[in-house]
Formats: sequence, structure tokens, C-alpha cells
Amino acid sequence: MQDQWINERLTSQISFLREVDKLKNVLRKTFIMDKSRLENTAEHSWHISLMAVVLQEHANDPSLNINQVIRMLLLHDLVEIDAGDTFAYDTEGYLDKEERENAAARRLFGLLPEDQRGEWMTLWREFEDGITYEAKYAAALDRLQPVIHNYYTGGVSWIKHGIVKSQVLKRLTPVQEVSETLWRFTLEIVQRSIDQGMLQDDPIAKEVN
Repeated sequence: MQDQWINERLTSQISFLREVDKLKNVLRKTFIMDKSRLENTAEHSWHISLMAVVLQEHANDPSLNINQVIRMLLLHDLVEIDAGDTFAYDTEGYLDKEERENAAARRLFGLLPEDQRGEWMTLWREFEDGITYEAKYAAALDRLQPVIHNYYTGGVSWIKHGIVKSQVLKRLTPVQEVSETLWRFTLEIVQRSIDQGMLQDDPIAKEVN
């Protein structure tokens, strides 16, 4: 009986792992830094998880639970297997984003054994709700990573989609809440991007200047 339970549990876990391999085929709007191709979501999840560890020392709260952050970052975008990647500045796409992603979370995490299903749904919900400091830190890095990519690719995605400064800064407000150091870096990299023609300043700002 014990062996049967183990086999059923392992079968569910392997089924889940097979399914989430599809994340490697979900393309984002961000280019990898050599500009040769678009980044896929699995690469994005790995990169921000690594960022979380590397940049942990800059968090305002030294008691940050980095393990909790990494777990959230590794799983929060799995829903894109069903829901797809919604471009950060696609206001129309955001209208049904929550509905699409909730359905995807229920299906994907539903492949896991019951205890893991509940645990992972709770982690995913923690990230989405953005209440805990760990969730805020994870969200801040999730938004900062594409900006770094844009800067080091000459703003290729920003230019392609006509993105302006105010849009970028609005997306990056979570950074200000979790790290003074990273927020100063954010403001600097945004200004450099404008100065170097990678990012448009806002039309009103141009008229005033």
C-alpha cells in the first residue's frame, strides 16, 4: 500500500514536471542581451531567481526570507503555459489577465499531489496579492529585470513598442518600496536610457523643456 501511494504521488509530480516544461516555449517581448532572439519565460524565471539571491543585500529588510522569494519566482509565471505572456504595457490584455491566469493556476497546480497543490497555490497567490515583503521584493525584481534587458539591448523593445518614461516608472514603483539602493539604480538607468535615445521622455516633459 505504501509503495502504491509513493508511485501515485511520484507519477503526479512527474506529470506536473513534464507539463511545465512547456514554459520553455512561451516567448516574452523582452530580448536576451545579445539581441539575437526573444527571451522565453523559463529563462526569465531562472534569471530573476538568480537576481533575487545576488541582490538580496540591497533589500531594505534584512530579515527577508530569500527561500520564500525564490520559490515564488520559480512558480509565479508557470501560468503563462496556458495564459500566455501578457505584455507589461498591454492595457487591453490586462482586462482578462487575472481570469486567464487563475484558470491556468488551477489546472497546472491541480496536477500535483493534494498537499503540494495547496502549498503551491498559496505561494502563487502570495505573489499575486503582493502583501508580504517577500512578495513585494519578488515583484520588484520581476519588473526590474526587463528594464535591465532593455538598457543593455539599446532599448530595442521600448523603441519597437513606443514606450515612454512614465510607463516604465509606473511599472517600477514596487522597487522603491523594497530597496532604496535599487530604486536609485532604477532612476539612474531610466535617465541614461532617455539620454542615450533608448527610451522616450514623456511628450509633456519635452514641451516644458
